[in-house]
Amino acid sequence: MVKPRSYTGTDIEISFEMSRCIHARNCFLSLPQVFDPARRPWVDPDGAPADEIAAMIRTCPSGALTYRRMDGAADERPRAINRVQLRENGPVEITGDLRLNGEAYTRLTLCRCGASENKPFCDAAHDKAGFVATGEPDPSDKDSGEDRPGEVLQIRPVPNGPLGLVGPVEVTAGSGARLARAEKVFLCRCGASKNKPFCDGSHKGAGFSAPAPETGPEG
Repeated sequence: MVKPRSYTGTDIEISFEMSRCIHARNCFLSLPQVFDPARRPWVDPDGAPADEIAAMIRTCPSGALTYRRMDGAADERPRAINRVQLRENGPVEITGDLRLNGEAYTRLTLCRCGASENKPFCDAAHDKAGFVATGEPDPSDKDSGEDRPGEVLQIRPVPNGPLGLVGPVEVTAGSGARLARAEKVFLCRCGASKNKPFCDGSHKGAGFSAPAPETGPEG
């Protein structure tokens, strides 16, 4: 993965990791004086107050944008409840105290169409692939019966299989309605499951390929 590029201002340093960007355009639409793809350099960390920039960056679903405060203010903290939220005909957004391949994250968008060339991350391939998956499926019967705020969620992509999540997590529709609350869940990432967003074993017949070094629990 390409190393993030950093832009250091007086009060905030902004980092951008292109390989994780899904072009949601939150940055440009919210703060065009800071983020302008037509300008070089395209990021001006002094273009707006640091608090405004930090608040906008926290809305970047993929986590391609991150920040570090240079003025002594607090850096981003993980959300208390680990959450998976579905995007209509697109990836899953995951927020919380996340661990993936030994790295810590607070925001991720992960592929569920099977077509990304940057698995497990989404690279917007679902658009060209014509992926169709509702963001408002019916609730499941998966309910652990409790929330445990502040605990880590381990994200473990199964080689040639689903996305394994180990730890307290809520799975929600795009509207925010809860679909499941679990301690361990397997999410489809081949695009073929008939029970999206959950894995139903369809990756085996679909010939889905996402080999090591992605490692995780067997599913």
